[in-house]
Amino acid sequence: MKYFALFICLAFSSLNAQNDFYSEGFEVTKPDIEINEFAKDSTANALIIYEVGDSYVDKHSYRLKTTVKRKLKILNRNGFNQGTVSIYLYDNNKGKKEKVEDIYATVYNLENGKIVNTKLEKSSIFEENYNENYNIVKFALPNIQVGSVITYSYTVETPFMHNYRSWYFQDDIPKLHSEYNASIPGNWEYNIKLVGVNKLTTKYSTIEKNCLQISNGANSSCGIYKYVMKDVPAFVNEDFMTTRLNYLSRIEYELKVFRGFDGTIENITKTWKSTDKEIEKDTDLGKQLRRTSIVKNLLDETFTTETDELTKAKQILEYVQNEYVWNESFNVLQNVSLKDLISEKSGNVGEINALLYNLLITNDIDAKPILLSTRNNGFITQVYPVLSDFNYLIIKVNINGETYLLDATGDYLTFGQIPFRCLNSYGRLLDFDSKSEWYSIHIKDYSAKIFRYDLDFDENKILKGEVNYLSKGYHSLHDRERYFTNIETFKNDFINKYNSLEISEFDIIDTKKTSADFNLSFQIEHSPDEVGNTIYINPFVIKYFDKNPFQLQERSYPIDFGYKDTYTYGIKINIDDTFVIKSLPESTNLALPNNKGSFIFSAKQEGNSVILYFKLSFKEAKYEPAFYDGLKKLLEQVINTQNNSLIVLEKKQ
Repeated sequence: MKYFALFICLAFSSLNAQNDFYSEGFEVTKPDIEINEFAKDSTANALIIYEVGDSYVDKHSYRLKTTVKRKLKILNRNGFNQGTVSIYLYDNNKGKKEKVEDIYATVYNLENGKIVNTKLEKSSIFEENYNENYNIVKFALPNIQVGSVITYSYTVETPFMHNYRSWYFQDDIPKLHSEYNASIPGNWEYNIKLVGVNKLTTKYSTIEKNCLQISNGANSSCGIYKYVMKDVPAFVNEDFMTTRLNYLSRIEYELKVFRGFDGTIENITKTWKSTDKEIEKDTDLGKQLRRTSIVKNLLDETFTTETDELTKAKQILEYVQNEYVWNESFNVLQNVSLKDLISEKSGNVGEINALLYNLLITNDIDAKPILLSTRNNGFITQVYPVLSDFNYLIIKVNINGETYLLDATGDYLTFGQIPFRCLNSYGRLLDFDSKSEWYSIHIKDYSAKIFRYDLDFDENKILKGEVNYLSKGYHSLHDRERYFTNIETFKNDFINKYNSLEISEFDIIDTKKTSADFNLSFQIEHSPDEVGNTIYINPFVIKYFDKNPFQLQERSYPIDFGYKDTYTYGIKINIDDTFVIKSLPESTNLALPNNKGSFIFSAKQEGNSVILYFKLSFKEAKYEPAFYDGLKKLLEQVINTQNNSLIVLEKKQ
């Protein structure tokens, strides 16, 4: 009996082994083709079974080469796009460019129980121009079916050693085995950065002697590195995040020092102190931040004679907003010219806000420029300077002990408000006279949406009355942009969105393009559901959330709203005395751990009126992934309350 049990265990283990993908090599096995599902992620359209990249400096050309091998599985028709491969090649337009060679690809399918392979023809490989600095080599694999296994390989050669090849362990589809091997001659010393939360399965390094030699007999040793990551989940984009590049698991290199065979040493990566000087002396922006003479005669006496600093600063911001148009270019360090901006009345972000800075300091306002990176551009590397990380400029002013962040690129920004795109954790405050430093981009005020209803439910079973809507902060900015861009479109979109209501007397109250708040009122009429003698009123005829924005099982990257936020309803419904209030919705009180967010809903009866209060508060602008499940459950309750809170009435007999 003991031997029989052992036989069963061994047979079961063998069966399992035969049904697993082979993720330890490039070879294609029959189970690789036979298995048509991935149990760990049922939503996956395709799966990388095995991939490996090998980067090294060629001993003959002294150029960096990277060979990529990849084996992937097509799980369903939505995965067919994985059969088209694009390779981006850099061209500096100065005689140096990357090239790709040795492209091989095969598609494997099962036909009548046998493995059949179809090879990529050379005629199916195309090259096209992408932009002024990049070309794309592209190929589409033939005979792709559901269940196909694809293998392909190629080698990229580059003369640009300052950017050692990055490797992405994570992508839009899951990976079973992702491996990167790097051989780096000692002449080149890099800052190596591992990004993302997924852990390496293998991290190994050693030294290879005399790996690179030149004709005069000089040689260099190489650092040999191996990085392996297994069972890497697909990266899924979801609402309330900055760019995915902040979180994709990968390894990156930035050249720090180059040591020539002749003994010369070139420090590529500088200190922040030397970089601040470089910004001041060697960039267009640094030069334009000192051009006070060019702006002295731009403002008339109404500005220059104003004695109140805050009023003067507001007037200067409004002047730049009204007189100059942002051309939506993110040039910030180079191609910045105040002369061109003043002449053409249109310019990039560096020009617009450098002009604002010069006008402020010329009029004795304490101001400092802040370089930053927008949310879509990614986080700035703080450990060592990478000037290409920066793509935006804002201005910080101090007035009467208060700090304000300013940006003149938008017509609708209020004083002290910067665009949502700038809410990306921190920036570099430039101080050429003292010392530049990191500055936290933190919005202390809450943004808010507030609805207040004052409604009557009359003897004709009609719910009607006045609704007031107030938005603050970034909600107000969004509303004002939409409203003043096209007033009629704004009204029509609002009415169409809530087409179950009859909306009339639509009125915007005391709102200007740069008002802090957006305030409107309107009248509504609505016929609640009626079943027999019973009437069901859902008071949330206008909803904040149609569905839960959080749908993942778990999330490995932060939930980044950008700002603290609240959503509020204050509702009063006066019930005609010909009806009896039979029941009210249940009250709710939920909170996130450490009271970092909350949801409160209450319903009570006062005489023949129903009073409802609803408030959802996100007390942090950014939440770590540990809060994801709590936020998800909080929003589930909010949506349930909006959809299923019923006031039940009966007609008196």
